[in-house]
Amino acid sequence: MINITLPDSSVRQYEAGVTALDIARSISEGLARNVLSAKIDDEVWDATRAIRRDARVQLLTWNDTEGKATMWHSSAHLMAEAIEQLHPGVKFGIGPDIENGFYYDIDPGEKVITEADLVEIEKKMLELAKEKQVYQRTEVTKQEALKHFTEKGDEYKLELISELEDGTITFYKSGTFTDLCRGPHLPDTGFIKAVKLTSIAGAYWRGDEKRKQLTRIYGITFPKAKELEDYLILLEEAKKRDHRKLGKELELFTFSQKVGAGLPLWLPKGAELRERLEQYLKKVQKEAGYMPVITPHIGNVNLYKTSGHFDKYGADSFRPITTPVEGEAFFLKPMNCPHHCEIFSSKPHSYKDLPIRYAEFGTVYRYEQSGELHGLTRVRGFTQDDAHIFCTPDQIKSEFKAVIKIIMRIFKALDFKDFITQISLRDPNQPEKYIGSTENWEKAENAIREVAAEEGLNAIAVEGEAAFYGPKMDFMVRDALGRKWQLGTIQVDYNLPERFDLTYIGSDNEKHRPVMIHRAPFGSMERFVAVLIEHCAGKFPLWLAPEQVIILPISEKYQNYAEKVSQFLKNSDIRALIDDRSEKTGRKIRDAELRKIPFMLVVGEKEEAENAVSVRKQGSGDLGTFSLEAFATMINDEVKKLQENV
Repeated sequence: MINITLPDSSVRQYEAGVTALDIARSISEGLARNVLSAKIDDEVWDATRAIRRDARVQLLTWNDTEGKATMWHSSAHLMAEAIEQLHPGVKFGIGPDIENGFYYDIDPGEKVITEADLVEIEKKMLELAKEKQVYQRTEVTKQEALKHFTEKGDEYKLELISELEDGTITFYKSGTFTDLCRGPHLPDTGFIKAVKLTSIAGAYWRGDEKRKQLTRIYGITFPKAKELEDYLILLEEAKKRDHRKLGKELELFTFSQKVGAGLPLWLPKGAELRERLEQYLKKVQKEAGYMPVITPHIGNVNLYKTSGHFDKYGADSFRPITTPVEGEAFFLKPMNCPHHCEIFSSKPHSYKDLPIRYAEFGTVYRYEQSGELHGLTRVRGFTQDDAHIFCTPDQIKSEFKAVIKIIMRIFKALDFKDFITQISLRDPNQPEKYIGSTENWEKAENAIREVAAEEGLNAIAVEGEAAFYGPKMDFMVRDALGRKWQLGTIQVDYNLPERFDLTYIGSDNEKHRPVMIHRAPFGSMERFVAVLIEHCAGKFPLWLAPEQVIILPISEKYQNYAEKVSQFLKNSDIRALIDDRSEKTGRKIRDAELRKIPFMLVVGEKEEAENAVSVRKQGSGDLGTFSLEAFATMINDEVKKLQENV
């Protein structure tokens, strides 16, 4: 017999070899019908896999993130089986679950698979799903795995197998399809009731531009048809909110192939929006004791070799810049931290000086692959709202908490109410990915865990997501459509101060090593603006809106009065413009609504006579007639109220 501990801490005894599905049935048949997989201790398993030891067991359903992941990973296999039946001879790369659905990279050979083929693949997937094909897990030797895919002629799977250790390899079979896979998977395909293949893209094998480009097919599945219907409605709304579309319509930013892919150009309205965000954070930082610094866009290659960024980011960066001096080379900076380390080391420090907080809106560069570029969310040049705090070990927690307060203030100001906190830890199975001693990593990880507990953040811990120099706390925001974005981040770093030999003189008159806290509440200005655009559908908070008011004279006769109104508003620190086109007032109002300008002021004979304006609010209609003074007071009071939240 073995002891099974359930999430409520109750312990039940079962015979060794029991499955999570058996455990679910022992509780209730209704629960068993909804179990997709199970967490055994800290690992997600098939619900049908035998448990032969004492274990903690959590039954996973569609309501759990890991349950959805199981459904979508299994759906990738189902799609692969459908494609293989429709197009024999196709070869497969990798097919993981992702945050919303799944994809599979395939090599269709001579066949070209297009958007037009997706409906047929969907139909085949549903046909196979109804067969309730069982997902069968088999442990195989490396020799057996190589033999299987050699016979199949699939060089992609053979390459993956060559990197695996014998004794760790598993296959999964469902229907006619067998795949190299760790799992876990659903008990059978019958759980998949609704399918939508959403798009096709090109993807280089293993992300290497020098290797073959495969066809990547994205999709999503659901256990109920109604959930797919709701998702498709959400997808349509997401298209309307796409920051690339709205950015163009609102004249915020653009891209130019002559300038280069992934290098955004900020237009005047976008630059003003971005400047207001920067000025806001600079104000907050000044109040919190940060000192502004400015560093170059490049640095000597040796700077980044010292920091470790050259080894970690070299492959994803622009090539070094050589100079006429033999052996001299510079690097477009991938991070601001090494420069800030050098600023700290430019003069001696006492423990009385600490904490020292340097802040910079510093532009950094990464050579992202062209297929991964996406509007402002994935670019090659971006500006981080970066700051680095140099402190004593005793100051870590208080400084960390102070940064959390700044992030919470930003989220409140911009109406990001739904977020989760993630503690990103190193992967204990891949120590080569990180720099520094195990002792320092443990101290940093423990400090973050303690802060999260003391602040009541209910943070989740995820292994393998740490920066290469230290663990971090990431803030994952859900926007108005429920999509998750990583924005603010705080990192504890014992390692860069060691690599740069940073010191301060302690109260004992001896040299000590400071601890470095990296933080970026916005993350990057580009990504943050993209998320903000999509979150508010381009209807920015009044204090941020590039244009707060548009004045609509009903004819040319009232142009002079419109200009008087405009000047009055500008004198009242209200951003206003005039629509002086020879269009009907109704057309001007519709256009202003589309431009998402918060307030429209209609002016004509009556308004001029009364020194007033007829006010319309975007999305709300008429508010009535206001005197100029009353309208300006209303706007400034609203902005002041918002700024108090800010």
